[in-house]
Amino acid sequence: MFISSAFAQTAPAAAAGGGDIMSSLTSMLPLVLMFVVLYFVMIRPQMKRQKEHRAMIDALAKGDEVVTSGGLLGKVSKMGETHLSLEVAAGVEVQIQRSAVVQVLPKGSVK
Repeated sequence: MFISSAFAQTAPAAAAGGGDIMSSLTSMLPLVLMFVVLYFVMIRPQMKRQKEHRAMIDALAKGDEVVTSGGLLGKVSKMGETHLSLEVAAGVEVQIQRSAVVQVLPKGSVK
């Protein structure tokens, strides 16, 4: 009984003060700032790394020495659209996906 009458008394006061647009913008400001910071701290650097990795994969050529995501070191012997052959030892070739290449090593690194 007391609760319903308390709500009835505060309802007109809340409706009269709720139309201020500036207060609603200032209450949304921290949320917008959080998304801006999230973009510059996490999303943008990740997109940059993906772009660099894609450029490295596209620039692969026969004879390049590479490291795979599994830690395999070898020399590229054959190239395909999505796969490449990696020579890990004399006469031993392994076929891997191009996206598994993590790093291109300087010439002469793999012996």
